[in-house]
Amino acid sequence: MDALGHNSLVDEGLESVRLVDHHCHSVFTHALDRQAFELVLTESRSVVPGSTNFDTQLGYALLRWCSPMLGLDAHVTAEAYLDRRGSLGVERLNQLFLGSSGVGSYLLDTGFPSGQVLGLGAIASASNASCHEIARLEVVAEEVVATGTGPDKFVEVFRTALAERLAAGAVATKSIAAYRYGFDFDPERPEPADVRGAVGRWLAEIEMTGQVRLHDPTLISFLLWTGVDAGVPLQLHVGLGDGDLEMLRCNPLLLTRFIRLTEKIGTPIMLLHCYPYHREAGYLAHIFPHVFFDVGLAINLLGAQSRRIVAESLELAPFAKQLYSSDGWGVPETLFLGARLWRNAMSAALGSWVERGDWSANQALKVATMIGAGNAERVYGLA
Repeated sequence: MDALGHNSLVDEGLESVRLVDHHCHSVFTHALDRQAFELVLTESRSVVPGSTNFDTQLGYALLRWCSPMLGLDAHVTAEAYLDRRGSLGVERLNQLFLGSSGVGSYLLDTGFPSGQVLGLGAIASASNASCHEIARLEVVAEEVVATGTGPDKFVEVFRTALAERLAAGAVATKSIAAYRYGFDFDPERPEPADVRGAVGRWLAEIEMTGQVRLHDPTLISFLLWTGVDAGVPLQLHVGLGDGDLEMLRCNPLLLTRFIRLTEKIGTPIMLLHCYPYHREAGYLAHIFPHVFFDVGLAINLLGAQSRRIVAESLELAPFAKQLYSSDGWGVPETLFLGARLWRNAMSAALGSWVERGDWSANQALKVATMIGAGNAERVYGLA
């Protein structure tokens, strides 16, 4: 075992696992200038004048692990990296990083980002992996009202539109309730009259502002309950995100009553990202049989410190309740780096336990395979 806690048997086993990235986004089809690239490296909306987003844990992790993929030494300057990157072209970069990530299946939230991004088929082709859609509930609802659907028909048309997405191959639904309101909504299933009233208020707001943005708590509750009724896994953004959310209202413990109310239905509730509430998420996964979680997004943003959050995620929750995700988006490095840092972190944690005699190597490889791929294959029905 080396100084970082790596064990050769665990390392070899981890490298052989074809991961399931159970929540990520697509990548751009066009080249980015430096400012646009640096904005992908942060949840902030800006780059501080006189600084660079390469001077972050994510920036340094990218230069360490992605530079060799471009034929450069590790830890090159940002300028050297961007020069080499720009010389290769977008198509080659997508093939290089997606094809080298060791991911066998990508589950893509197609609700973000908008613009010129690869479709599901193009991601599958570039990565030589299977690719499945995650239907974002808020986007489906906004598409429905954009067609002129009124309050009396909204529920029926929305459910039909969602069913069509699932019939076309979407394997999960996803909500950004954390961004649009927070988790302190009324968890009880809303009455039909209340939903009609909320749709009426929403349409009036759209007429007044010209903005089609769902944020009413009654409608959010309706969307979540419809997602539960759909029977496929329901993903919920938790914790860490950009400045549109209020972090205190994104604590997954606020979902406890909703989770308890949905337990008998049994639809899997997938808590995404979770930092800094990953221990709270682990508690919910420990208590409730239909709750699962990951620590995606934070793995990339924490860079070298991702070893700590991955180890902490292994504390309380059953290993069958944890999954891997990158939450990569925009540039293929983010999807590649998520996989690389997760493997590094798992190797450090599991390898140290094997070396101390707390675990056997077989147990370590079993857990790595469960979290890296097996749990997602089972819950999403991918196998």
